[in-house]
Amino acid sequence: MKKLLQINPVLRVNTSTGRIMQEIGEFAMRNGWESYIAYSRGRDGIKPCKSKLIPVGSRWSVAWHGIMTRLFDRHGLSSDCATKAFIRQIEKISPDIIHIHNIHGYFLNYRILFDYLSRSGIPVVWTVHDCWLYTGHCYYYSYINCNRWQTGCGRCSQKHKFPASLLFDRSALNYQDKKAAFTLVSKNKLTVVPVSDWIKDEMRQSFFNGYDFRVIHNGIDTSVFDICHTDAVREKYGLHTTYIILGVASIWSEEKGLNDFIRLAGMLNDNETIVLVGVGKDIQNRLPKNIIGIGRTENIRQLAELYSAATVFVNLTWQDNYPTVNLESIACGTPVVSYRTGGSVEAVTEHTGFIVEQGDLKGVVRAVRTIESKGKETYQDLCRKYALAHFRKDDRYMDYLKLYDELIKR
Repeated sequence: MKKLLQINPVLRVNTSTGRIMQEIGEFAMRNGWESYIAYSRGRDGIKPCKSKLIPVGSRWSVAWHGIMTRLFDRHGLSSDCATKAFIRQIEKISPDIIHIHNIHGYFLNYRILFDYLSRSGIPVVWTVHDCWLYTGHCYYYSYINCNRWQTGCGRCSQKHKFPASLLFDRSALNYQDKKAAFTLVSKNKLTVVPVSDWIKDEMRQSFFNGYDFRVIHNGIDTSVFDICHTDAVREKYGLHTTYIILGVASIWSEEKGLNDFIRLAGMLNDNETIVLVGVGKDIQNRLPKNIIGIGRTENIRQLAELYSAATVFVNLTWQDNYPTVNLESIACGTPVVSYRTGGSVEAVTEHTGFIVEQGDLKGVVRAVRTIESKGKETYQDLCRKYALAHFRKDDRYMDYLKLYDELIKR
């Protein structure tokens, strides 16, 4: 039986990478594979999972890694003992494929890990969920329009952003260390899987240029994210007679467009209401009266009902890779208006919504009013058909299994 080992700091399914990793493992098992998942025990403890689990490290190793990050800006270069113990586990399992999602998360030493991977001969698939692996510090740089990662970083203007450093800026040294470690694995053994065409094009300008890139977009559960009855959710939030402009984020910030939504609220008519999902108590007091803030929900059915109830889903993010919120909305029959940001545009067609330049709130209003005037029903069936053709998670996970088999046969 073929063996798959996946790596990610978090396992829990209320995170996108944790959910994707678990679902790939379950899909692989249904297709005759043995599935293992390695994750940070210090971040997630022991969680239920159908795959066989390899908890890495402890709360203490995560805490020490955090201290080294905060004081010395050397994220990913602590957890030596935890990483060596993990490598011993890999040797026992002897996987046919190692599939990395994220390794930034205070639980692995990438230099030790990639030294082992370069010698192991095991094919490695690395899904690129953000930009950390090819920058000297940050995991996104679009919002501040920084291109220093193309020339070696240094003088990092985001050193206080995740993974935050309080004292030193070692972004130039980190860049060189990452380049040296990650390119140890030969080009015929490491396949890079960007989840958007945008990040693939970015990575072609990085030290990963020359590696094999295979874009596999994220998928969603289209049986859950479907066109739902909306009476209950409209009743709950008093949204009977208004156009609903929906926004969803796990954490709202300036980069995610929070300030833009607040400005947008001042441009709306009385029969238009913004609903933001994922709003914490600290943000609630900042919201004007025509924005309804809803806390982060793990009730997926309720989220699908909110998508279905919305007239339009608006995504004002200034930096993102391939946001699944766009896919979820379209699968629920609701068109998307998105800023021209990263891979956020890649699910939006003339039949599923509109693309607007970053910061152009007048353009956002025009797009929203176009959808209102045409009627959401003009878009609903087209959105749903597009989602079934492109977003089904099992189709995307089959893309991974086909890639695994191809790499094993090399």
